[in-house]
Amino acid sequence: MTTAALHVARTGLDAQNMRMQVIANNLANVNTTGFKRDRASFETLAYQTMTAAGAPSSDSTKFATGTNLGSGVAIRGTAKVDTQGSMQTTDNALDMAIEGGGYFQIQMPDGTTGYTRDGNFSLSSDGTLVTSEGYQLQPQIQIPDGAEKITISKDGTVSVNLTGQTEPSQVGKIETARFTNPSGLESLGGNILKETASSGAAQVGAPNTEGRGAVRQGSLEASNVNIVEELVDMIETQRAYEVNSKMIKSTDEMLQYVNQNI
Repeated sequence: MTTAALHVARTGLDAQNMRMQVIANNLANVNTTGFKRDRASFETLAYQTMTAAGAPSSDSTKFATGTNLGSGVAIRGTAKVDTQGSMQTTDNALDMAIEGGGYFQIQMPDGTTGYTRDGNFSLSSDGTLVTSEGYQLQPQIQIPDGAEKITISKDGTVSVNLTGQTEPSQVGKIETARFTNPSGLESLGGNILKETASSGAAQVGAPNTEGRGAVRQGSLEASNVNIVEELVDMIETQRAYEVNSKMIKSTDEMLQYVNQNI
């Protein structure tokens, strides 16, 4: 008797453990602004062909079915589920959410561009619109000192009412980016995503145009994590892990029987 079954069951333990980590991360970020839940996908490992289908079984016949033994399972990858999170009204003039597709553009410390759905912005000491980490929104938006009211339209136009003026003045326009494959973006932490070869190049333009969602001022997008769904997945993962553990125990008992009695 070989230990192949032990190896197969071990791959099952590894895969379910990784899936549980994905679920745990989803639940941990249930209150993270703009967070998109991850979904783990599985794939079979290489098969060992003992008998090929169609191979001769005698001088005049062929095997109708072959004998293929699988070697286990592995996590193929994790993809973000890019569904819309619910809108939470904050009434903060600098808070923004995107209704539909698209990402805010953020200038990273190394000069590259990051992307985020977290529209929790603030003003820096010089009046520039920045994230909570101090990263500038791109294109840069500067709010003049003494602005009494800030208005951000659905197409990203930023206007302010200045003291002594009756008409609002436009101070900038927010541009958002969309991707052919948003699931291919790489997570950097801090609610920041990075463009990859899989995501495709960023398609930058005005919000509410060409598939880019509208900007909603005074709101934030909540995480799209569904606690009930995650708990169901957690129970399913736990049961699968237990079954693979029992498989290892049963195989070990069979090997012990062989060693002791044969």
